[in-house]
Amino acid sequence: MKALAFNGSPNKEGNTFHAINMVTDELEKEGIATEIIHVGNKAIRGCTACGQCIKNKNEQCVLPGDEVNDWIQQMKHADGIILGSPVHYAAMGGTMKSFLDRAFYVSGVNGSMMRHKVGTSVVAVRRSGGLPTFNQLNNFLCYSEMLMPTSNYWNVIHGTRPGEATQDAEGVQIMRVLGKNMAWLMKLVENGCGVVVPPEKEAKTYTHFVR
Repeated sequence: MKALAFNGSPNKEGNTFHAINMVTDELEKEGIATEIIHVGNKAIRGCTACGQCIKNKNEQCVLPGDEVNDWIQQMKHADGIILGSPVHYAAMGGTMKSFLDRAFYVSGVNGSMMRHKVGTSVVAVRRSGGLPTFNQLNNFLCYSEMLMPTSNYWNVIHGTRPGEATQDAEGVQIMRVLGKNMAWLMKLVENGCGVVVPPEKEAKTYTHFVR
């Protein structure tokens, strides 16, 4: 099994990285391979709503010049996914948002590629805005029918300078418990394959309010 983590911070080894690393440490203790991909320092365009991914259905976004399509394929083949972001104006980093919008939309129009994978979110923040950012990240997981492990509090850790998050004793425990629960859930999913029949995937029902 493998878990793939995305670091949405511009800082390669800032507090978002430390939060992710606390989770992946627990996964590796349980024999689960992990990889952290640095997204936040890349130049990634937002979705242009061109609709070509819907038309082509080739598991790719047509926008050129970045690594989004490579990451989509890595996500497709991973068993677990961790989304990590710092807080910018009570929201996730803009680069991370651009990546997630494109990656999860491509996933959705290509048969829900993330469905029933184990996914979780972690947030690093100086003071406020952690929960709105946590909720933003979780929106992608919820919409994709992913399975979400939890911790003993919301997955937010505090710190300003890189590494200060390691001094947040409660935050460290949150990430540690999250990692243990994620490993357990990933093992449940693996051992349940071929034993417990998953629910049949339903075609998406779309409604709007213009009559």
